Amino acid sequence: MRKQFICGNWKMFKDLVETAELINGLKTEVSSLNPKVTVAVCPPFTSLAIAANLLKDSTIRIGAQNMSPHDEGACTGEISWRMLKSVGCEYVILGHSERRQFFGETNELINEKAKKALANGLKPIVCVGETLDQREKGVTTQIITTQIKGVLDGIGSSDLGNVTIAYEPVWAIGTGKNATPLQAQEVHQGIRKLIGQLYNWSVAESIVIQYGGSVKPENAKDLLAQDDIDGALVGGACLKPDSFLAIISAAKS
Repeated sequence: MRKQFICGNWKMFKDLVETAELINGLKTEVSSLNPKVTVAVCPPFTSLAIAANLLKDSTIRIGAQNMSPHDEGACTGEISWRMLKSVGCEYVILGHSERRQFFGETNELINEKAKKALANGLKPIVCVGETLDQREKGVTTQIITTQIKGVLDGIGSSDLGNVTIAYEPVWAIGTGKNATPLQAQEVHQGIRKLIGQLYNWSVAESIVIQYGGSVKPENAKDLLAQDDIDGALVGGACLKPDSFLAIISAAKS
């Protein structure tokens, strides 16, 4: 049985004071929820250290929202895996659609980052998803297949156990729209089938595939009840303790 994984992507929100308020509002409550659900938060870089310090005795894990493929050097504005590890990160989100759309990140770059993360003890949450235009043209499967093959190229089955795939339809991120549970399940099932073809069915059965895209307390239970949806990568709803805790509570055990 795959463990449900709920991760909050804070995006570019929360200063240090707000970070402490949100973390303190989460950590005591999470401990009383379903222990079979893995919970992580991904604050902005400036808040990672304070968040990790506040969560040192908590079950909530820490992740970052991005990472450079380089170890160090003259890369102004970039953050390396070593920096993330030094503040206590366990996870790193890679290839979020906003990075692809606004910052030109390609499957090849995301693949390079994923390999670097895995080689250095970080667990990548690798995002894939189609635009509204692509869905309306009926090419969702082709787009997702190309993305999965690209971002996992050269990553062996032994490493895939530390990879989470997050399916985030671009048209449902921050729009208030979301895929229906059946639409999301269809894509998740297709991703699992593709992983089985690229690796083997044992690997496919064990890999965690999250859904992201306007996940809210109101729709979380129906989405998370689907057979191949193993959790959620949560955006706006993770910025308030009550709504994030409600989504965690909706995860199936």
